[in-house]
Amino acid sequence: MNGLTFSFVDHTLTALPSGALWWPAEATLVVSDLHLGKAERMARRGGPILPPYEIQETLDRLIADCAATGAKRVICLGDSFDDLAAAQATAQDVSDRLAPTMAGRQWIWIEGNHDPGPVGIGGEHLSEVKISSIAFRHIASESSEAEVSGHYHPKARVLARGRTITRPCFLVDDRRLILPAFGTYTGGLHCDRPELASLMAPNAAAILLADPPVRIPMPR
Repeated sequence: MNGLTFSFVDHTLTALPSGALWWPAEATLVVSDLHLGKAERMARRGGPILPPYEIQETLDRLIADCAATGAKRVICLGDSFDDLAAAQATAQDVSDRLAPTMAGRQWIWIEGNHDPGPVGIGGEHLSEVKISSIAFRHIASESSEAEVSGHYHPKARVLARGRTITRPCFLVDDRRLILPAFGTYTGGLHCDRPELASLMAPNAAAILLADPPVRIPMPR
């Protein structure tokens, strides 16, 4: 795997080019904000018609990361579906595609603000979970405990070869780690926006999605 390994509260983690987080010591793969069924939701609400391939593409990348890492546990940090109606409309397709990968693995679906209820496709459905000294939840909290979350879809603007580019990114400081959105049809929030700039500590870093990922000071 062509990832970037870093230390977070005395644990060694790896940011993968896909936007997934790999925790080797716990054989745990973490992803956030899959937003499965976004194309269906937008069409249902009269929005633009998007190509209906986002579920397959998102799950293909997730399945590939599971195979590459050999993960024994997978945590999806909420907003796995774009809304409850999208979950109901696409759950069977998702279940059929994921079933072979979920078999033999602990699979945890964390509640998000888009998908607050359980979906009948197997696995555990929890509001949050704590492993070792790290809490896993959808939205960053005011707690002082170490946590991994998603929700914000962080991205960063950087100057490269004379032009400005935008990349999804991980954000990490001494106790918070925020994952980028893993889903194919997901936007993002620039990390210099007040919501993120005020949330992360002054020494925070951004890990830009690339192959391999690149760590820089968090742009503010």
